[in-house]
Amino acid sequence: MVMQMTAEQASGRSKPARYSARDMTVLEGLEPVRKRPGMYIGSTGPEGLHHLVWEVVDNSVDEAMAGYCSHIEVTLTADGGCRVVDDGRGIPTDFNPQQKLTGVEIALTKLHGGGKFGGDGYKVSGGLHGVGVSVVNALSRRLVVEVDRDGKRHRMEFADGGKAQTGLEVVGQAPGGRTGTTVEFWPDGRIFDEVELRAQTVKERLQVYAFLNAGLEIRFEDERAISERSVVYRYDGGIIDFVRHINSSKEPLFKKVAYFKVAEEDGEVEVALQYNSGFYEGIHGYANGISTSEGGTHVEGFRKALTNVVNKYARSTNLLKEKEENLLGEDIREGLTAIVAVKLREPQFEGQTKAKLGNVPIRSLVERATNDKLAEWLGENPSEARQIVQKAVQAARARVAARQARDATRRKSALEGAGLPGKLTDCATKNAHEAELFIVEGDSAGGSAVRARDPRTQAILPIRGKILNVERARMDKMLKNNEVQALIAAVGAGLSDDFDVSKARYGKVIILADADVDGSHIRTLLLTFFFRQMRPLIEEGHVFCAQPPLFSTLVGKEKVYLKDETARQRFLVEKPNHKAEFNRLKGLGEMDWQELGSTTMDKDKRTLLRVDIEQAALADEVCSKLMGDDVEQRKHFISTNAGDVRFLDI
Repeated sequence: MVMQMTAEQASGRSKPARYSARDMTVLEGLEPVRKRPGMYIGSTGPEGLHHLVWEVVDNSVDEAMAGYCSHIEVTLTADGGCRVVDDGRGIPTDFNPQQKLTGVEIALTKLHGGGKFGGDGYKVSGGLHGVGVSVVNALSRRLVVEVDRDGKRHRMEFADGGKAQTGLEVVGQAPGGRTGTTVEFWPDGRIFDEVELRAQTVKERLQVYAFLNAGLEIRFEDERAISERSVVYRYDGGIIDFVRHINSSKEPLFKKVAYFKVAEEDGEVEVALQYNSGFYEGIHGYANGISTSEGGTHVEGFRKALTNVVNKYARSTNLLKEKEENLLGEDIREGLTAIVAVKLREPQFEGQTKAKLGNVPIRSLVERATNDKLAEWLGENPSEARQIVQKAVQAARARVAARQARDATRRKSALEGAGLPGKLTDCATKNAHEAELFIVEGDSAGGSAVRARDPRTQAILPIRGKILNVERARMDKMLKNNEVQALIAAVGAGLSDDFDVSKARYGKVIILADADVDGSHIRTLLLTFFFRQMRPLIEEGHVFCAQPPLFSTLVGKEKVYLKDETARQRFLVEKPNHKAEFNRLKGLGEMDWQELGSTTMDKDKRTLLRVDIEQAALADEVCSKLMGDDVEQRKHFISTNAGDVRFLDI
């Protein structure tokens, strides 16, 4: 319900019009989805667009988890659509007398309708809310569904947001007696900011699905691509292969992957873990195939049991002496990569984004399973167990050194007064929601940014050169780095486990680096720092990358700025007779402060790239590839993603 009022009415100078039941509107069918798409898919930007693909694929994956599907095909079609084919049971095609609709029509046209609200259709599923494929229908300009079931092929077509163009028709025999569902849809350009699906985003998600469902084969094809059009994902080792994949960009402490699986009547837990020589933990939770990036009860249960099991083992084998204190959880988790995947009948997620699992009983199941099975594994693998304990002991010593370094930093800040770095040019406002911190590459560019900024809301912190690569440094070394100290003090919310995002002094932290290779390197170093040490800042949407232009040219007497080579090529297509030269802006220092302000900092004209973490496990892998020691992996990643600035959206 939306109420509109004039400015006069809002100011109280006249009485509002009579308000009665006639003024109330009821949106029928799929209308609410088109009216408020953000309520169902989060946004109408790229994230929401790709959410349509996930909703359709989720249904096929649910069939796989139920044991009825072994093969899924996902195709990005040449005409801008997406086709998902599975060999599951097929959406029911028979008639529901209560709804007076076939099963296909219920699934495609009714919100909160489907086989996941009780009964024996699905024991576990990711499609908890039952709005999935009907929402896809509502937000598509066209959708075609084909169902192979009972030896027949059924077909139905929709257009313009879910309006039926045909009834459910039998159009032939199911080839070879196959069963399964095919959904092909074309996103509606009237709803979305852009309708071009990104192949890399889809492939990354499909690979995770394959890891979480051992033996499931997922084939991806991009009909729009010139080369490398198709790829097949299948992992018979399941989450064991997942852990190896994440650690492939790191240096594993040992070759073996610890694995256990425990199933009870109301739930199932599957855990795989392996240690690496790095300094960060990577525990990635999944519930019914859904990434729980904020953890939840399953991850809590695993962490608690892990600490208990390793300490008990260390005591029983005399690796920890009687007078020595127990190892802390953070010591034991240093360098750990683990996948904690649970399946349960009625998952309770905190928030519509399903980012945190809330079911209390699953915590106990994960705890019991880890206490029993991991203790067995440590006993059966004494060499690996000893390495785990030794690494944890080293981490404990480093923790003490880091605490001393942190205390020294705090004392130094207290002696210096307010504790803010001297090179920070702060803003006037004390309202964090409107305050912005620009982290600017170089002192000269920092000087231009100070002149170009809005002094009321925009603060400038120049950094010299490339900051420390925190992927390869322990906390004590990191805290001695001047640039890192300045970042911590400026943000003002602490670090690592002590980080409290509610205390951040700025609502937006914006990385402003050159639009060249060195600038990309500096952005990546900073993003790695935020991901490893201030992760909630990214998770809650506070970190952005500024988009300074790479080219300028004259159109008549007006100077026009273009963000990158893609924008330049698009400009030439739109203006084929353009004769003026293009000047390449190699650095921020080549723009005067007026240009910098107008193109990159002015809130009304700039474009910011928000940094998101959709899949924490993939972000972990990307950070390790870009910042680790394996040069070949880094070269391959950069060459694969070159030209696509969105790979920075970790």
